[in-house]
Amino acid sequence: MNLLETLRETFSTLRAHKMRSFLTMFGIVWGIASVILLVGLGRGFSKDEKERLKTIGTDIAIVWGGRTSSQAGGLAAGREIRLNVSDVELIKKECYLIKNVSPELRRAVPQVSAFNQANRAVRGVWPEYQNFRSLKVSEGRLMTQDDQDKAARVVLLGNEARTQLFPGKPAIGETLQMGGIPFRVIGVLEKKKQNGSYGSGPDNTQLFVPYSAMARDLPPSIKDRPYMTPGWINNLVIQVDDADKHEAAIKQVYRVLGRVHHFEQDDEDALMIWDTMRGAKLTQRIFSVMTIFFGCVALMTLFLGGIGVMNIMLVSVTERTREIGVRKALGATKRQIAMQFFTEATIISFLSGVLGLAVGLGFSYLLNVIPKPDFVPSPVVTAMPVIVAVITLSVITVAAGMYPASRAAELTPVECLRYE
Repeated sequence: MNLLETLRETFSTLRAHKMRSFLTMFGIVWGIASVILLVGLGRGFSKDEKERLKTIGTDIAIVWGGRTSSQAGGLAAGREIRLNVSDVELIKKECYLIKNVSPELRRAVPQVSAFNQANRAVRGVWPEYQNFRSLKVSEGRLMTQDDQDKAARVVLLGNEARTQLFPGKPAIGETLQMGGIPFRVIGVLEKKKQNGSYGSGPDNTQLFVPYSAMARDLPPSIKDRPYMTPGWINNLVIQVDDADKHEAAIKQVYRVLGRVHHFEQDDEDALMIWDTMRGAKLTQRIFSVMTIFFGCVALMTLFLGGIGVMNIMLVSVTERTREIGVRKALGATKRQIAMQFFTEATIISFLSGVLGLAVGLGFSYLLNVIPKPDFVPSPVVTAMPVIVAVITLSVITVAAGMYPASRAAELTPVECLRYE
């Protein structure tokens, strides 16, 4: 029997047992599609989380004052470390592993526009803060160094703040009273898909002004917090020059601030630091493990589909026992009998694999183009899962075809012709 006859007989068998053939092929189709979809979704989750972390900032760490846990310089343990704008200037001058740094001074003050009012948090920052905190404008402009140097009364509005204070109205160039002091709106920030924050809330809800203007016009209330001295800040934000050296950069900060605030550089409790780079690595590791898990689940599904192919081929051998006996009696060799059944298993697996690739890639493309909720990622399809799926399918094809084929080849003509 040549290849053409084998193909004709295979398709004839598939047509004769449509439901059985469909269920058998469906296992392979779903297995291949699952490998592509689940691994793609795992990579999509990882990519989305990485992008969301970038909305908080690029290679940054947020530093707050803590309490010392050991004695240093003749001072008792348990002292509160209060950060000052002079600390920021010192870090900028001495910490060569720090690319950028900015103070943050936060306070919730009443805001009144010509159209509405609010009581949102205001952040006083240096201009470079806007870049490493990923602040981008949809209208107007960002703050400049000239604004900082002149302590200009200008303000950037977060997306939600703009909606509340200027509902359906132009905001750029308008005057906004903050704490009774007029500020000019110079920009509106792009809406962020931000799933994390610190301090007083997501950037969409905030207002941003030059630190110099904030310190002069809207300083923290010394009446409420007597310990506050001129230059006091809520926290500072640093951007490291090289993310791979972020731990060394953090140690520089401890060393420099430890010298001026009199604590040991290995006293980690003296400063509270949210190292987003360490968090990003941990998150990446979690999603990598999740992607591997998804891939393993999908491969198990594919193996189960292979068992289905083996099962249908064994059933086929049983159903065609007399046919095998007749062919052997007419001179067919073991090799020819084995090749016939192996070819049939290969054809079934090949057709199922092609359909599975089409379904997996098709659904991945569909999920990339249709509107989805924010929590549903777009699958990221790479060559690797496709290659792994094809290789696995090849192994399954050999395994699913060889055993039924060898079993059929070992049958003797007498046993086959006596079979009922």
